[in-house]
Amino acid sequence: MVSDLEAQQGPADLTRQAIGSNYAQLLMLSQQAMANHLDSSPEVVRQLALDRKQILSNAEFARLKAQAKPTPEEISAYYSAHLDDYDTVQLRRIFIWSHADATKDGHALSPQAATALAAQVRQALASGGDAQKIIHDTPHEPNDVMVDPAPLDFQRGELPAKMQEAVFALKEGEFTELNDAPGTFVFIRVVKRSRRDLKEVSPQIEKKLEAQKLKEELEDLKKKTGIWMDEAYFAPAAKKPASSTLSKTSVPIQAEQREEKDEDKRQK
Repeated sequence: MVSDLEAQQGPADLTRQAIGSNYAQLLMLSQQAMANHLDSSPEVVRQLALDRKQILSNAEFARLKAQAKPTPEEISAYYSAHLDDYDTVQLRRIFIWSHADATKDGHALSPQAATALAAQVRQALASGGDAQKIIHDTPHEPNDVMVDPAPLDFQRGELPAKMQEAVFALKEGEFTELNDAPGTFVFIRVVKRSRRDLKEVSPQIEKKLEAQKLKEELEDLKKKTGIWMDEAYFAPAAKKPASSTLSKTSVPIQAEQREEKDEDKRQK
């Protein structure tokens, strides 16, 4: 029991003596349950049967997973066939946001101020100037401008599709501008481009290939064993028609209120 716990959770938080005490209680209560014939109750029989199926299922899944482990040759072949997937870029990003209700103290950026600052940043990036100094010297609220303090590394597939397409088309030192909303300016400069080597990405590829093999094996097994599901049982419950109680009662109530008002007028 101790070895199973440590295999699943790492070194046990409890001492072995505490685990032993828990195990002793487990034996005591399970023996008492059998003495009270609880092992033959329908509910316990059902739970034992389900637990047995789960244990057997886990054992077979572990066997299939071990078989699905890719060989070094398969990992190398996959890497060679998907070299572009392991391209990386080192980026420095600048975000500028404007506020339509910018204050008059000159700190919150109005749309006009944001546009002017973006033009200066654009010119600095194009000419090799210091865009960060321009931002530093321009009064703004902390949330109006964001600059990466250090370049960030991204592998292909780790960026949003639009941003990925734009940045991976750039060479080192080039920049692009992505503006998704009025008053929002996003500048991205590629500092460095590289590619992760086979040794570095082997664990990543191993997991991917193992998952693919395991999925295929399970799908094939499902076909061979004839597993099927009753789609009607799993279909979402039919929506109940909206209650019309309110619509039916509101008219008489309104009519009654009008009659009361008419009566009050006649009395006046």
